Amino acid sequence: MSRTRRRGFSRSDTSRAEAFSDGVLAIAVTLLALGLADPPHRPGGLGHALLAQWPSYLGYLASFGYVSVIWLNHRQAFVRVRVMDRGLHAANLLLLFTTVALSFPTAVVADALRADPAGSDARVAVALYAGLAAAMCLSWVAFYDQLARRPELLKPDAEPTYVRHGRLRSWAGALAYGAAGLLGVLVAPLWAVAVFVALPVFYFLTSEGLHEGPDIRPGEATR
Repeated sequence: MSRTRRRGFSRSDTSRAEAFSDGVLAIAVTLLALGLADPPHRPGGLGHALLAQWPSYLGYLASFGYVSVIWLNHRQAFVRVRVMDRGLHAANLLLLFTTVALSFPTAVVADALRADPAGSDARVAVALYAGLAAAMCLSWVAFYDQLARRPELLKPDAEPTYVRHGRLRSWAGALAYGAAGLLGVLVAPLWAVAVFVALPVFYFLTSEGLHEGPDIRPGEATR
């Protein structure tokens, strides 16, 4: 069997990877929602107890926004991916691994901010969140790097600039989350949380890449 034939045999369509990814991302969102619970309170103290949980709401907002734009960017990527190889499967699994893990630092940040929004534990917590969020961005770098090395995995009508722009967005996110972590450690944890809430907006606005105008073909838009 020739090398070319072996390489082709190791490839598969994207349907199973997309279905598995959608399921994992749905679980990731569910895990975030589990962090919202009925707070313990005395009779007549429910309102105060709910307000005291504001760090949980803020963490949920930041992380739900992040997972949501990951799903959106993931969908936009697979509109353009034609087939999968082992390297792209590995990059996709790394992306899912970091996404599901996001519920852990979200809970840590909420607990630390609830105890002391300016304390040392809150600074460590936002650094943890920033580190995992940056790792998630770097998993996208690995995803786009694989597409750059194997352009035949993309559909013929994929934009020539898509992979390059995807890399730029991913590196920008990794640097931004890293900077937010430093801001939270050195200045104030709440400043870092504000960046965590704002960054998903950037990814939402650029979910179809940095090119001008939508390039999704009419037949693909209903996929």
